Amino acid sequence: MKTRTEHDLIGYKEVPADAYYGIQTLRAVENFDICGVKLSAYPNFIKGLAMVKWAAAKANNDLNLLTDDVTEAITKACEELIDGKHHDHFPVDMIQGGAGTSTNMNANEVIANRALEILGYQKGEYEHCHPNNHINLSQSTNDAYPTAIKIALMYMNENLVAGLKSLITAFRAKGEEFKDVLKMGRTQLQDAVPMTLGQEFEAWAVNLEEEIQRLNENAKLFLEVNMGATAIGTGINSEPGYSDKCVAHLNEITKLPIVLAGNLIEATPDTGSYVMYSSAVKRLAVKLSKICNDLRLLSSGPRCGLNEINLPKMQPGSSIMPGKVNPVIPEVVNQIAYKVIGNDLTVTFAAEAGQLELNVMEPVLVRAIFESMEMLENGMTTLKERCIEGITANVEHCKEMVLNSIGIVTAVNPTLGYEASSRIAKRALAENRSVYDLILEEGLLTKEKLDEILSPERMIKPQKFVEA
Repeated sequence: MKTRTEHDLIGYKEVPADAYYGIQTLRAVENFDICGVKLSAYPNFIKGLAMVKWAAAKANNDLNLLTDDVTEAITKACEELIDGKHHDHFPVDMIQGGAGTSTNMNANEVIANRALEILGYQKGEYEHCHPNNHINLSQSTNDAYPTAIKIALMYMNENLVAGLKSLITAFRAKGEEFKDVLKMGRTQLQDAVPMTLGQEFEAWAVNLEEEIQRLNENAKLFLEVNMGATAIGTGINSEPGYSDKCVAHLNEITKLPIVLAGNLIEATPDTGSYVMYSSAVKRLAVKLSKICNDLRLLSSGPRCGLNEINLPKMQPGSSIMPGKVNPVIPEVVNQIAYKVIGNDLTVTFAAEAGQLELNVMEPVLVRAIFESMEMLENGMTTLKERCIEGITANVEHCKEMVLNSIGIVTAVNPTLGYEASSRIAKRALAENRSVYDLILEEGLLTKEKLDEILSPERMIKPQKFVEA
């Protein structure tokens, strides 16, 4: 393998000749074989890094700190990264020591070497375009890295919300499909009062719909950045006016309404926006898990469970029990939720671990949020396409359970009164008979009056009382 020789403050090292990354990236690869997930796994992150470096280059050019030809070459290199090129040259592990310096230098080296090619030079001829002197000009990892993260999270939030909206649409479609399927509602796993299966699915849709606003509101916190803070927020090694120019270019490049933080020393170690957003992601996961618990219960059986709905059969369910089919799609979404809940705790601890003017734990914090969002997006797509869209209802079984339930006595309670209704319920349980038959047997209501009270349309929404 052909190599080129590069050096840093520690010494010299051979770098693959065709690699856009350089010596500092190579050291990070050797030092941090941790989670096995590389920067290249998250295209939006690389896109965010490229946008930050592009905006910085343009701001430096405005201040006559970079020549036009170098700025144009950097711009071209960044545009290529944004278009999805060269992502395989980001081999650094997501979890790393150094507060993200390895990530920042990976981006600096790739952009520098690609810019060198555009300028007509060879990779590694850094005297013409240097990773630190040119690509990282007026920056520090401590402002470039978190700004890139926030841009990535804004774009990832758009994808997450789109997946959520698609899932909500699927639930709502089933709500319409099952709007006339009468079934028994339950509280504390006990028979409660009748409802329709459509109402149940529509309620899930509304429950999830609330999360769109929560996610979007919390994502807006990422629009405040600290570009120009450099090391700790004092702006050392940046020129007056750089911050405003850089943020203006970021707005133009990202098409996002990014603003500069009011106090850069405060903003540099602050990770509160991550904590807030992670909590919204966790809230969505908790709701999805609860709904999947419900789906598993309602489809339980088929002979010895509730068996009100049928989930699509995805795969054989047992290596020993012939004919068994398990609710594998809701199960995997449950497991995603547990991972998201754990990741949120990681975010909390990492945010708390910040010390003085910097939080060095951002890499694990970011990895946790990225993983949660990616798993949830994939999980919601899987739930929609491989479960919700294929659900069918056992209509007659649902209706039969309503008619045989003690719970329908609640519907006659306003007419018969609590004492008579309690007596009927007690007899029904003791004698294993239906509430319907006992009411007629005791002559408490005529058949016509009882049928009117127990008609599906009366039992699933508010109605005026019917007198005996």
